[in-house]
Amino acid sequence: MTALLEVQDLRLHYSTLRGQIRAVDGVSFTLEGGEALGLVGESGSGKSSIALAILRSLPKNVVNYGGAVYLEGVNLTELSNEEFRRKVRWRKISMVFQGAMNSLNPVLKVGHQIIEPLSLDKSHSKQEAQQKAESLLEMVGLPREIFHRYPHELSGGMKQRAIIAMALILDPLLVILDEPTSALDVSVQAQITNLLKRLKAELDLSIVFITHDIALTSDICDYIAIVYGGRIVEHGSVEQILSTPAHPYTQKLLASIPRLQVGTKPEFIPGSPPDLVSPPPGCRFHPRCPFAFEPCDNLEPPLFEVQAGHEAECWLYRDRSRAGDILASGGPS
Repeated sequence: MTALLEVQDLRLHYSTLRGQIRAVDGVSFTLEGGEALGLVGESGSGKSSIALAILRSLPKNVVNYGGAVYLEGVNLTELSNEEFRRKVRWRKISMVFQGAMNSLNPVLKVGHQIIEPLSLDKSHSKQEAQQKAESLLEMVGLPREIFHRYPHELSGGMKQRAIIAMALILDPLLVILDEPTSALDVSVQAQITNLLKRLKAELDLSIVFITHDIALTSDICDYIAIVYGGRIVEHGSVEQILSTPAHPYTQKLLASIPRLQVGTKPEFIPGSPPDLVSPPPGCRFHPRCPFAFEPCDNLEPPLFEVQAGHEAECWLYRDRSRAGDILASGGPS
């Protein structure tokens, strides 16, 4: 059975005065219909660039865009820009950009901005477009009258719900959400999180959820991919990642989360994220890794299978029989 989304060896490099930034450097993953995948990592790890590469919303300083993105078995990278715009963007894949709630035009009513993709599509009359937008507003927990309101009359949470309604206006198969709760109060974050879970269930919606908050991801997603230095260093189900984290970076991320019922203090990850202009050779995490040993500093690790459906890009798993002992003892002998 063909996966809804299959990404193979995706690359996206930017040109800067310092050299090429290898923001996405060989990323691969699959997503089935109706599932949610969380992309988790530190700021600057390449999460948002993965989304831009999938949606082909590329800045002008891109110097290397490669790999393959299959949607329902069709290689989107082989489509012309015009075909992609006409057939895919917003119709099959839509995106809620980071800070998108601040991008609403202050002089246009919210409803007119929501129906803009339908107006360009010309498949609905003005009345039909308004009815659909009002139905979506109700679906995301807003009253229909919001259609006739201006952005300044809405709270931050209401604006974010309106943006989500806008992303759903053309019934896409996949919605990418880039830090959709980062600028909201904690209570409003919970409301948006519950909304996304409900939309996923009711619409059988597929979601790529981008965040630095691994705890938040576990509440929404079926699978988690840990992003570090432009690469996916570990992926698996939510249960696998949270209960048996394999990559040392994932373990450090989980150890940094404050816990209410455990006496241990949150840990920090020493060092700094890699410079993607000149990333370290070998494993990109090895300068910060407490388990680094001989092959880590010069050989780039492949993805090793930790268990069924769970893989990690770490040399510790070259010999899986020793990996658990190594992690438990604090490092290789």
